[in-house]
Amino acid sequence: MTKRFVSILLMALLSVATSIWIVACQPETTTSPSSPTATTATNSGTTTTTASTNELKLGVLLPATGDLSAIGAPMVKAIDFLVETVNNDCGGVLGQPIKLFKEDDRTQETAGVEAMNKLVQVDKVGAVVGAFASSVSTAALAIAVPNKVVQISPGSTSPVFTERAKKGDFNGFWYRTAPPDTYQAAALAKLAYSKGHRKVATLVINNDYGVGFEKVFVESFKKLGGQIVNEAKPTRYDPKATTFEAEAKSAFGSKPDAVAAVLYPETGAPLLKTASELGLLKGVQVFLTDGVQTEDFPKAIGKTSDDKLILAGALGTVPGADGQSLEAFSKRFKEKTGQPLGAFVPHSYDAAALVTIAAEAAKSPTGEAIKSKIRDIANPPGKEVTDVCEALKLVKAGTDINYQGASGNVDLDEYGDVKGSYDVWTVEPDGRIKVIDKVSA
Repeated sequence: MTKRFVSILLMALLSVATSIWIVACQPETTTSPSSPTATTATNSGTTTTTASTNELKLGVLLPATGDLSAIGAPMVKAIDFLVETVNNDCGGVLGQPIKLFKEDDRTQETAGVEAMNKLVQVDKVGAVVGAFASSVSTAALAIAVPNKVVQISPGSTSPVFTERAKKGDFNGFWYRTAPPDTYQAAALAKLAYSKGHRKVATLVINNDYGVGFEKVFVESFKKLGGQIVNEAKPTRYDPKATTFEAEAKSAFGSKPDAVAAVLYPETGAPLLKTASELGLLKGVQVFLTDGVQTEDFPKAIGKTSDDKLILAGALGTVPGADGQSLEAFSKRFKEKTGQPLGAFVPHSYDAAALVTIAAEAAKSPTGEAIKSKIRDIANPPGKEVTDVCEALKLVKAGTDINYQGASGNVDLDEYGDVKGSYDVWTVEPDGRIKVIDKVSA
């Protein structure tokens, strides 16, 4: 091999290496607003655009796993349904498909914080539908509000949010489509009293949801003339506990007529099962709430020694849905998913719909823009409209609207709250959940 050949070979190799380095160091090409946008598939299964200032990035923070997953999973499907409808039938928002980012909060505050950080800092969403558990929503708001991201919950019902909103803690970035427990707790107290119960004990999960509900229930039941037998020493259970004998004895051992139990499914089931095994449920009416309105809950508690469902005959309340479009929505949702409407499914659809319509009305997908228009499109005055596609078309043309949701009229007050009625449900002997009445606060 000659020196000349070696020299030529080295120069060629150097040239190739230099070319590779130059290409590698070139800045990444981005799409300008005036150029065609690239497309990518999101985890919702829809096709959407990337790299556009007018792209609505919508986050979902709900429990696909954990204590509330049995209720949370259908809520996520409702949001998927809304996004697919808007992207496929309405022409998208601001001329583009919605990009959806879904995170599982696992019904845990730490997981919720981690997920919200990703949605805000990495995915750069303008709004988030969630969380479900009030404690998770509280933790997530600490990230959403300072970053000017709208957070709208379909199911966090603690009265604490109203109190904090009145103090100005959320700067208008917090809303919910399910009414606060200020109303549900009063409705449950009214239901218990109307059934002839005068001595009631409370049993609640020790978090924002449980303690907030307990406070209003106690006040409401006493105003009606009833007695809370464990008021001096309320029974509040740790959701991380593994045994519940002390809590069962505390709530049921004071010989109440009934127990108002504010529970989560995975922890509430073993607690009530323990009470049954101790013989404490005999002759005591159990009142439940929205957190356990699932047919898996009575199954998890099980049956008595004579093969009867332990929870048969229990009564409960859940935020009802009575919107103008409920029947049509229910039919379309069942056709799409093969499932009947579950608790908070219409509320989840409406939460995503409000964000979508507000972004179109504001002509911007940012949190501040959505915040500026969400009450305008949800509340009167304006043309009443139930169809999301029609609503988007009207606001795009500059028409004032009053969106009427599947869950209700979704009129949002200055604290982000809606009012609502409540369905009364019972556990049938075979474990089915049946709505039997309605009650209001």
